[in-house]
Amino acid sequence: MKTSQTTYNRRSFLKASLLSGGGMMLSVSWLANAKAADKLQALNLPQQWTQLNGYIQITPDNQIKLICPNPEFGQNVMTSLPMMIAEELDADWKNVVVEMGPHDNAKLGPQFSGGSNSVRMYWKPLREAGAAARQMLCEAAAQTWNVPVGEVTTKAGVLLHASGKSAKYGEMASKAATLPVPKGMKLKAPKDFTIVRNSKKNVEGLKVVTGKPLFGLDYRVDGMLIAMIQHPPAFGMKLKSFDATQALKMPGIRDVFSLKLYEDGFEQGGFDTRSFNDMVVVVGKTTWEVMNARKKLQLDWEPIGDTKDTMMGRGGKQEVVVPGELESTSAQLEKMAAWAKKPAKQLRKDGDPETAFKNAAQVIERTYNAPFLAHNCMEPMNFFAHVTDEKAVVAGPLQAPGWSEPTLSKLLNLPADKIEIQMTRMGGGFGRRAYCQYMYEAALISKRTKAPVKLIYTREDDMTYGIYRPMYTATYRAALDANKNLIAFHVKGGGIPEHPIHANRFPAGAVDNYLAEGWEIPTNITIGAFRAPRSNFNAAAEQSFLDEVAEAMGIDPIELRLELLKRAKDNPVGKNNEYDPDRYAGVLRLVRDKSGWNKPGNETYSRGVAAYFCHNSYAAHVVDMVSRDDQPYVERVFSAMDCGIVVNPDSAKNMVQGAVVDGIGNALYGSLTHKNGAAEQNNFHNYRLIRHNEAPKQIEVYFVDNDLDPTGLGEPPFPPVFGAVANALYKKEGKRFYNQPFQPDIKKRA
Repeated sequence: MKTSQTTYNRRSFLKASLLSGGGMMLSVSWLANAKAADKLQALNLPQQWTQLNGYIQITPDNQIKLICPNPEFGQNVMTSLPMMIAEELDADWKNVVVEMGPHDNAKLGPQFSGGSNSVRMYWKPLREAGAAARQMLCEAAAQTWNVPVGEVTTKAGVLLHASGKSAKYGEMASKAATLPVPKGMKLKAPKDFTIVRNSKKNVEGLKVVTGKPLFGLDYRVDGMLIAMIQHPPAFGMKLKSFDATQALKMPGIRDVFSLKLYEDGFEQGGFDTRSFNDMVVVVGKTTWEVMNARKKLQLDWEPIGDTKDTMMGRGGKQEVVVPGELESTSAQLEKMAAWAKKPAKQLRKDGDPETAFKNAAQVIERTYNAPFLAHNCMEPMNFFAHVTDEKAVVAGPLQAPGWSEPTLSKLLNLPADKIEIQMTRMGGGFGRRAYCQYMYEAALISKRTKAPVKLIYTREDDMTYGIYRPMYTATYRAALDANKNLIAFHVKGGGIPEHPIHANRFPAGAVDNYLAEGWEIPTNITIGAFRAPRSNFNAAAEQSFLDEVAEAMGIDPIELRLELLKRAKDNPVGKNNEYDPDRYAGVLRLVRDKSGWNKPGNETYSRGVAAYFCHNSYAAHVVDMVSRDDQPYVERVFSAMDCGIVVNPDSAKNMVQGAVVDGIGNALYGSLTHKNGAAEQNNFHNYRLIRHNEAPKQIEVYFVDNDLDPTGLGEPPFPPVFGAVANALYKKEGKRFYNQPFQPDIKKRA
């Protein structure tokens, strides 16, 4: 194997390697650009995890293979990432094949799918990889044909020369791999793209629709056993004792035992969780046999009391006290209302908001609340593990293998190079699969049983285990002067166990006197990222409130937002405003125009609008609501997005449409409550999701056309849907809705 090495400042290639059997493998390694690095810090990623690695293989038969580093759960990275390489490589897309790579710390970095960051972080590095590979192929052809390299051109995977000479990439690949990796490659201008910005079908679409074994639940090996766990019935309880006599008599049962996930004093990583540390495990031959045997367990639980967890994060090691009370939603709401009256942590302050409110001619104040939400991935949690004294092989759906491997290594007492993590396609993620305790459980069960094991959660297990979207509340206040001008804005938000406030986002920077505050209440109910963390509530409350302010001012809600954004552009207030006012205003104008916001002909609809910035992108929606069977129904939605260059337009539209449907369902129906520490909803008979016939008939998606580097798309369309639904409901029902989900309050109407 021959290796050449060079550097491209902070994002570049490390080596080009000649593969046995011919062909070329270009291994690219880079550090993210500064903006991406900032994003990683916001995600609590340690700096050493910012390095990623991708691989391009060109075979003699002219196929191009990308080992996709990032897990796939429907965001279509297995298509969009290779599209970026193929663009600069000038490849024939028909010859591109894609494989999901295993976890590899050294080559592929953290391999994190989340934060709407996959395409953004890979945009330049993978294009650089493609451009460098193309140049090396041209060099190889030039040397072979004895012509200047500047005279060699490419088209759809073929090298060409004016003399008539030509060769497919595969014919020159082995020679190209022996050449030094070129520096400072010029990348294509967006106007020259032929693959990027052109829709390509999902490379795994056929396998998905024909039921090929892609998902974790499909994973099988000979001799594999099935395991299920029984966790405590409520947060704040632990195992006291159990009797497995009857369960062990059931057909197909191999073993029943108790399991402790973390021993006392275990140092958890930043994305580890301890929803239930004590559990009882049933292991057997088949899922059905294990499910039936689990019902025969005799279990005795007891209160756990306050506990301490040792957590490792960006701030170093810290002791976290976890309260032991058995919490109920009614008490949680009372506690939040009491905390909302207490002094809170100041997150940002511009001007003199206290004086402005004191002297205001009118003060508008509204409080918004939202419950815990369950992720409800279509595929419940599951993981395969085969652990021996020498090594461990684990396989299943997870979003963040790099974050989980150190904990798995410590739990198994195996070095990382003795652990193989295989990533399957995920049947949904939404942040839930970034928390991999189910992988740890599977590995510990396999180690105990000395056999290959697949751990399976039922829907009830999954929904009652935790890792929820937190409970939130926020009080918004606006001060108007005698001429109905907005002179001050105040938001004070809190939650269990985190607050939702993004203090430097709109309308920060657009109001002279501005104050943002936050507070948090500890809990033993575990929470985690949920499609646009915090933003999904913050946008709902803020955008609902802005509509009320616009009404009090006697101004169109879109025009109010545009006026504030103009102020933020022309004469911004304060520092660290996260958003670009021009781009924010751009999606509002686009959705206004495409929806015909105030044009005749739309009077039959109750229309609501909302816009929001998060994950470096801008989204706006107009929701058109009607009555159907005396219930609100969103019939049409117009969506506008600014996420920079859209790599795969059809896929991007699908992501926005999915976010719209998901947002409508959660706004109207989503809620998970607790009583004495136990989740009151445990399956779809009592946890309401949007149904097929409730999805909008029409969702039109429009993208701002610009040449900016791509930013996030999986999460940004989701948050403003909540606010647009709330504002449309006001037009339809004649009253404001302040508590999510909205449907229970709709039912209370006279």
